[in-house]
Amino acid sequence: MNTPRIWQKSSHSGEGDGNDCVELAATTPASLHLRESDAPGAVLTTAPAPLAHFLHAIHTGTPGIVASITARESGAC
Repeated sequence: MNTPRIWQKSSHSGEGDGNDCVELAATTPASLHLRESDAPGAVLTTAPAPLAHFLHAIHTGTPGIVASITARESGAC
């Protein structure tokens, strides 16, 4: 895997360098990398289409997708 050198911070992460945020980078047009700023060594690699489908599902509240990513240990969403 090529290690990205330039990471973009999510616009939903707020201002300043101290905030935890999601970052995105691309090494090729077909390869996107995501990481959380407080754990930069853990990188998720995907293609643009699956990421777009996932983000669309979150945005539209697709059952199953949203529940699985918002569930808490207590079982409450």
